[in-house]
Amino acid sequence: MHQHKNIFVKLSLLGVFLLTLGACKSTRTVTGGEVDSKMSVKNIINNHYTNQPRFKTLSGRVKIDYSDGEESQGVNVSLRMEKDKVIWMSAPLGMVKAHITPKQVSFYNKLQNEYFEGDFSYLSQLLGTELDFDKVQNLLLGNAVLDLRKEKFTSNVYEGNYQLKPKNAQELFKILFQLEPKHFKIAAQEISQPEKSRQLKAKYTYQDISGNVLPDEIKIVAEEEGDFTTIDLSFRNLELNKPISFPYKIPKGYDKITLK
Repeated sequence: MHQHKNIFVKLSLLGVFLLTLGACKSTRTVTGGEVDSKMSVKNIINNHYTNQPRFKTLSGRVKIDYSDGEESQGVNVSLRMEKDKVIWMSAPLGMVKAHITPKQVSFYNKLQNEYFEGDFSYLSQLLGTELDFDKVQNLLLGNAVLDLRKEKFTSNVYEGNYQLKPKNAQELFKILFQLEPKHFKIAAQEISQPEKSRQLKAKYTYQDISGNVLPDEIKIVAEEEGDFTTIDLSFRNLELNKPISFPYKIPKGYDKITLK
């Protein structure tokens, strides 16, 4: 698979939702906080869900560094989104563009005269774990990828964070969450399918942007059958709730990418 296509598809999936960070004003790294070893699991989870960003539209740029163990590349991309509805991403000079909705993933690549239209199965295949629009949004906002309120967890303190594990461990599907103690945002989360040798890990640092605690940088490591992909994301020039458009049209004559 072509390098540029691989990078952009993965970035389309992983980079967009972090732009819910808002305008970059009065930015500072969020640190501190002491764990309370007596805090109940219910309170930990409730505190996590009180910190949800609210916005309608977002625009900005993201610096993405990609490595698959053999090749690496850094790229700056423009991103726009309407929360829960549309994700739009464009590489420099519009060489690659993506348009993602909860129902469809679409992108085209001028470098190879190719395009793709389909569901999230293609992106799930590339990243080595089952994903959908909501999971990606949570992953990139510093929220748990799964709804913690629908599962029973045990908690312990690990490296200064609250660590949650399901009470009833599943053989085919394993999850783990660590929440930092100051704002109860996700410090790290892991989701894996051992039988398929798939694992997705995400680690976060946070910043205070205009009073909002949101990701500063995210390091994502995806593994499938011993092959590793690492994606680092950092953000700049972000703005919320401004009128934006999502220009996207697949050029004529391009070859459609078909899943095997």
